[in-house]
Amino acid sequence: MDWFYELIRNPFLITAFSSWFLAQIIKVILNFAINKKISIERLFGDGGMPSGHSATVTSLATLAGLMYGFDSFQFAIACILAVIICHDAMGVRLETGKQAIAINEILRSFQNKTWDQLPEATFKELVGHTPSQVAMGMLLGFLNAIFMFDYVV
Repeated sequence: MDWFYELIRNPFLITAFSSWFLAQIIKVILNFAINKKISIERLFGDGGMPSGHSATVTSLATLAGLMYGFDSFQFAIACILAVIICHDAMGVRLETGKQAIAINEILRSFQNKTWDQLPEATFKELVGHTPSQVAMGMLLGFLNAIFMFDYVV
């Protein structure tokens, strides 16, 4: 049972998960402020402000730097991982969302037609992030890691 205690006391996991959770809570709050309705799907959904992916990996890299030094291999690995994930969120995943919007619009335009083979599925449109959403996620992750460094380490 020591492994479980070590797992739940791991400062990297605690910091990364808390950064993700904070980002998701902020998404729910912002969605409520904009749309005037609570959307629990935003708690677990991709896309939106701020980027949970960016918050998670940035907090992991920041904590690695704070704990092991910014010249350590631990920081280097976490930093490269963060760069790849943040870039992917703004690139491939953002373009995937744009393509989903276009495909869904095409499918909607054919809904009134009598096509036998028309797919019934719609594609998830909110999967990527704008640069500002990624930047806010990175800022959230950085600040949370600094805060958590004082409390979990």
